[in-house]
Amino acid sequence: MIIGITGSSGAGKSTVCELLQKLYHAKIISADKIAKELSQKGTAYLAQIVEKFGNHILLEDGELNRKALANIIYQNEEKRKLLNDCTFEYIKKEIMDKISIEKASIIAIDAPLLLEANLEKICDITIAVIAKNREAQINRILQRDNIDKAHAEARLSAQHPNEFYQKKCQYTIVNDEKIEDIESQVNEIIKALK
Repeated sequence: MIIGITGSSGAGKSTVCELLQKLYHAKIISADKIAKELSQKGTAYLAQIVEKFGNHILLEDGELNRKALANIIYQNEEKRKLLNDCTFEYIKKEIMDKISIEKASIIAIDAPLLLEANLEKICDITIAVIAKNREAQINRILQRDNIDKAHAEARLSAQHPNEFYQKKCQYTIVNDEKIEDIESQVNEIIKALK
C-alpha cells in the first residue's frame, strides 16, 4: 500500500511518517531528502537550477545555497513555479525508482508538493497533515530550518491553506502537539484500511 502524506511546512508530516514507521514498519520516502540528494554539487538537477536562477544561488564551494534559493522562491510565485516544474520531473522519477524496488507492505511518500506534482495518482490513499495552531507550526519551522520568524511567516503564507489539503486528500490528521492524539489518528486510518 502506498500512502501519500502532504501538508504545509511545519504541519507535522515527518511526525506522522515516524509513527507509521514505528507502528507499522512503513518504508518512508521523503521528497525533501531526495531533493537534497539531487541538488548536490555536480548533479544535472543542480546544473538546471543554476541555469534558471544564476550562480548567486551557489555557495563558494559550488554547493547549493538553500537559504538564498528559499528567499527567492518564497517571495516570488513565478520563480517558485519555475523551480517546482524543474524539481517535479527529477523527484517523481526517483520516487518511482524507489517504489519499484521496495518490499515493505506500506510505503509512505512524505511530500509537501504531493498534489502539485500529481503524485497522488500513484498512491492508494492520501493523508493531509494539518496544524490548526499556526504559532506551533511557525515554531516548528523556526527550530527545524534555523530561520527568523518573518521568513517562516512568508513561507507559510506562500503555501496552501489547510482546507486545500483537506479537500484533496481522503484523510486528515490534525497535529496540535500531543503525540498520543496523532498516534490514535494514525491507528484509526490504518484500521479503516485493513
